[in-house]
Amino acid sequence: MDRRIRLNDGRALGFAEYGDRDGKPVFYFHGFPGSRVEAGIAGPTAAQVGVRLIAVDRPGFGLSDFKTGRRIGDWAGDVAALADGLGLERFAALGVSGGGPYLSACALRLGDRLTAAAVFCGLGPVSDPGATEGMIRYNRLGLRLAGRLPWSAGPLVRIVATAMRAAPERAVAHLARQLPQVDRALLEDSELRGVFVEAYREALRQGARGAARELVLFSRPWDFRLEQIGMPVHLWHGELDTIVPPALARLQQRALPECRARFFLKEGHFSVVVHHLREMLEMLAGE
Repeated sequence: MDRRIRLNDGRALGFAEYGDRDGKPVFYFHGFPGSRVEAGIAGPTAAQVGVRLIAVDRPGFGLSDFKTGRRIGDWAGDVAALADGLGLERFAALGVSGGGPYLSACALRLGDRLTAAAVFCGLGPVSDPGATEGMIRYNRLGLRLAGRLPWSAGPLVRIVATAMRAAPERAVAHLARQLPQVDRALLEDSELRGVFVEAYREALRQGARGAARELVLFSRPWDFRLEQIGMPVHLWHGELDTIVPPALARLQQRALPECRARFFLKEGHFSVVVHHLREMLEMLAGE
């Protein structure tokens, strides 16, 4: 069910709910470039384990209005406003891939409201030495260019968006060739591939501006430090991940004061989510 709320500054914030409407509320922060649609793949599992999954579009993605000059840390205010609008005092949060930095922002600034905070294959600060070791070439190049030449982020996003709109199957196949076999096998599944393509298309329904801004944010030092987070953060990562490499996860593990990390030897970027989703949601529902 797609919905929008109006924030105090006049922006609309879009979101969708999946799973058990009477279950434990868990906010879902999508990947990059992604959208609320991405969480649809988790809907059936969320219903089975008693989780109300609330997937939120970030500014400039999907149904959410663009916010000029936004920072990663600003996301906590948007989430708090949505929780207030839904009548939720306390809730858990889960960040996936590019949603990782936003999970960290909430763990820092909404720690008194979060029952649990968790990250699946989440992006960390890429400005640290060795952070992108093992990352696929296109991602590494995009982050480097966006960091040094912010104006290049828009054209980079538009190139990928054009390819995805014109020939989505070919674009997914191109990505799959750069991934470990365990991830390639998952992208051959028509349902998962369909959700992936639709989430990407929905992310760019307003154009490339939102994704371009986010790429620049990811490529530069964040407006807060992981060392400032006072609550426990669960970090689950695949050792075979080439989109967000394990080196970046281990940097986060060392920086977080209370990190509960699990590394899965035979999992990649997509597979760690698909194969361990139920376990993660059960954990979040129980805390």
